[in-house]
Amino acid sequence: MNKYWTKGILALSMMAMPIMTNAKQWTLQECINYALQNNITIQKNHLLKLKANEDVLESKAALLPSLSASTSQNVNYTPWVESGAVSSDGYSRSSVDKVSYNGTYSVNANWTIWNGNRNKNTIKLNQLASEKASIDSVTTALSIQEQIVQYYIQILYSKEAIKVNEQSLEMSKENLSRGQEMLKVGKMSKADVAQLEAQVAQDQYNVVSSQSNVANYKRQLKQLLQITNDEDFDIAVTEQTNEMALSSVPSLNSVYAAALETRPEIKSYQNAIDQSDISIKMAKAQNLPTISANAGLSTSSTSLSSTNIGSQLKTNFALGGGLTVSIPIFDNRSKKTATNKAIINKQQSILDLKDKQTELYSTIENYWIQATSNQNQYKAASISTNSALESYKLLSEQFKLGLKNIVELRTGKNNLLTAQQNELQSKYLTILNINMLNFYKNGSLDK
Repeated sequence: MNKYWTKGILALSMMAMPIMTNAKQWTLQECINYALQNNITIQKNHLLKLKANEDVLESKAALLPSLSASTSQNVNYTPWVESGAVSSDGYSRSSVDKVSYNGTYSVNANWTIWNGNRNKNTIKLNQLASEKASIDSVTTALSIQEQIVQYYIQILYSKEAIKVNEQSLEMSKENLSRGQEMLKVGKMSKADVAQLEAQVAQDQYNVVSSQSNVANYKRQLKQLLQITNDEDFDIAVTEQTNEMALSSVPSLNSVYAAALETRPEIKSYQNAIDQSDISIKMAKAQNLPTISANAGLSTSSTSLSSTNIGSQLKTNFALGGGLTVSIPIFDNRSKKTATNKAIINKQQSILDLKDKQTELYSTIENYWIQATSNQNQYKAASISTNSALESYKLLSEQFKLGLKNIVELRTGKNNLLTAQQNELQSKYLTILNINMLNFYKNGSLDK
């Protein structure tokens, strides 16, 4: 054998050797639970929900009166002052002090009694916004779960693909060993042996490529789980994959009907329509009167008076209150514009809802078509694999007896590998799409 071929095959063999680890075997449910607790996008959505809830609390507090206190302390300098003159603040000077001091103290309360129910509708609008934040959080969580199951099944598929390629590699090594024996006795040429060596090298490459796919899908799954340490990571291998691929496919209409009731994407657009209804009411209320009440107390003191500060505060104490009615007469089309925009926003939300329903149906229909067609392909591929395996075994025996040439043997082996890959692909595509249908139907995954 050519020494370069030998070194290349040896290197690939070392790369293809399985690495024995004690990595934790993550189940699908464990991956989902961990992501829901640690995924940063989900945590950010939770913070948005908390912020929206603060807006609700603030709008509720706006129904209560507001209360504020204020004070001002001022120092005045009057360089040319006359005794007995009246200062700018109304006090009669009792001295000729050029520097004077005065202070004021007040407490004021304001309360909006009625403003066309805009304040109450603001509460309802903020409550709907808070609900939408919760809905968006659920939408994100479901989207991440969907990605997790896709990566999880891809890893299962790639792991089984490694086994198939390893089996193919063993077959190629047996053929190469047999070819070398035949070369020694003159029943095979060096060119044919070189083809067998090339087949071994190709199968080595396929094994390494499959292992690389597993590592890449694991990396993407770890990213979703927000795992950043270098500890070994692996998933639990499901043994009942054949049964899962042959399970019944949910009907298209039943999945769609359930999804319309439960999917948060649909609820989000319905929420937007409800918000538009309230916005319309608030816009129309702009031409209604606003009734508000106010009350306050105040007092003051100054150094210009000879009376002590306590007496000044008592003497200058004042208490008052009143009602204010504000009636809009002409608002430069502000109310009409706001109302029309709110109506247009509602119409847009209705169209968005219809568009999302169509998109949802198309998504479910695609999963259903893929599940149905791949399940039928899997059944056919299983038969094809068995036939290809029996054919290859016969070709291999005939090759050992010198009845078949290298081209026929490689063709038979390639046909077997193709059949096995087709079976694997159709099986795991079926499992994936059936899981997605169940997910859209009841919000849970087959674990």
